[in-house]
Amino acid sequence: MVTRKEVAELAGVSEATVSRVFNGLGPMKLATKERVLEAAKQLDYHPNAIAQSFARRRSGNLGVVLPYMPKVHLFSAFYFSEILSGIGEQVREQGYDMLLSLLTPDESLDYTRLYRSQKVDGCVILGSRNTPQQRQSLEQLQQQGLPFCLVNQHFEGLSFHEVDADHVEGSYQAVRHLQDEGYRKIAFMNGSTDYSNSSDRLRGYTQAMNDAGLVISPELLLQGNYSRKSGYEAAAKLWEYRDQVDAVFAANDRMAIGLMQGLREKGWIAGRDFAVVGCDDSDAAKLSDPPLSSINVPFYEMGKEAARSVLTGVLGARSDNPKQIQLSTQLMVRQSSKRFSD
Repeated sequence: MVTRKEVAELAGVSEATVSRVFNGLGPMKLATKERVLEAAKQLDYHPNAIAQSFARRRSGNLGVVLPYMPKVHLFSAFYFSEILSGIGEQVREQGYDMLLSLLTPDESLDYTRLYRSQKVDGCVILGSRNTPQQRQSLEQLQQQGLPFCLVNQHFEGLSFHEVDADHVEGSYQAVRHLQDEGYRKIAFMNGSTDYSNSSDRLRGYTQAMNDAGLVISPELLLQGNYSRKSGYEAAAKLWEYRDQVDAVFAANDRMAIGLMQGLREKGWIAGRDFAVVGCDDSDAAKLSDPPLSSINVPFYEMGKEAARSVLTGVLGARSDNPKQIQLSTQLMVRQSSKRFSD
């Protein structure tokens, strides 16, 4: 299939110019228009009907795609509620409305249906996973020139509009903090490998351990799924290796709090018998017993930035070059990771 980029290269113009020619938008020199049309004819290029329809009309809605997970209180989860708050604030400021769409894991990934039905002018996509189907569907959106932005996810080898946080640096700082407190046998509890922040946090942990010359044994690597239950269940395994562990870094607060609860039942108290650091800096981190040290991830700001990025393109300043925005994280130190002393 011939792409808009190929037409632009043959005509010696930008992709945006090709788009304006076929959508009849804006003033343009006649010679430029004829050059684009001639290039399209030579290449047998046919513009995408969905993208053309989208370019000419607006719904006034920004779509937000969320994963549908039965029995999970999605909107009460700190991660989603903060991002949605940021998106909502930005669409309000720009005079738009927000349209939520829930996508089940086994549902056919066809994001273009929202555009086809003229329901949305652009999309912010949350909870996307690194699967072949997901990658193919996102590439399809990009090829059709439909504006969208991913939040808290990136794909190796692909380049989309993305707003993410520096999970590598945040994780590195969390582990270095534990090392500065005197801990050396530091375990890591990660979430699903379908999400890029899992590999990013593992990379930060690994770098910090290697820089300190510390060995990472298999017993120090725990696997969860970002739920409190998976953290609670991991406590049993960690208890078996308690002589080889004196601290834990967990890839989110829910797993960290579940782990703390499970180990407390066995008589091991965080902030006394071992240290723990979580990630997200959720409200639960401040209310846990003891208060949980955690990496603050600016989810609210990420949501705002993603909405701003998409709507800027919708309202006339669209860029053909995917933009990756990465926001800083910050370690919040509380009682759970401080060295206990009598």
